[in-house]
Amino acid sequence: AGYGMSETCPVLSLAQLKPGIALGEAEVRARTSAGLPAVLAQIRVVDEDMHDLPHDGVHSGEVVARAPYLTQSYVGNADASAALWRGGWLHTGDIGVIGEDGYLRITDRAKDVIKTGGEWVSSLDLEDLISRHPDVGEVAVIGVPDAKWGERPLVLVVAKPGRALDPESVRQFLAEEAERGVIPRYAVPERIVVVESLDKTSVGKLDKKRLRARFAG
Repeated sequence: AGYGMSETCPVLSLAQLKPGIALGEAEVRARTSAGLPAVLAQIRVVDEDMHDLPHDGVHSGEVVARAPYLTQSYVGNADASAALWRGGWLHTGDIGVIGEDGYLRITDRAKDVIKTGGEWVSSLDLEDLISRHPDVGEVAVIGVPDAKWGERPLVLVVAKPGRALDPESVRQFLAEEAERGVIPRYAVPERIVVVESLDKTSVGKLDKKRLRARFAG
């Protein structure tokens, strides 16, 4: 496994195993991560003020990078070029965490992450967890405005055929995951809405732009 984008030409990290990683959970975690920085590459996870976040596998921020082979600018688009290299680092637009072992894990896109009370909540992590609920067929998580916290997660769920889906059972399911330390307590949503269907793009992906227009207004 690895991680990259067009602007990183294309590889930024690779999930090679460090010497001494034993078979078992540590190996699985390493192999399923975005990996360690590629040769000559530097990777940081930073907050909105470009401060480094702890390498604890929990604190998430934007992934920024440096390497001699990265895209330097966009032809004919000075504004986009300046935004790409804010603060002297290439901004990937991806949200991630770095673990104590140095391995990077991508958790969301910056445009979809939910910023609540100064903390970032991954919509993808919540969707992954909620999809394991036995009555949930489909799920989308979006950020909606909140007077106190700035944003809060809103969960939209479609029931599996023939199942009666209780929103409170989904909330309790997430609360139990928070008790186990899988997600932070502030990620547990107050609002869970059962819908008949979720908006999709032409290629079948969740259309979160349309979902936000429908439910976050």
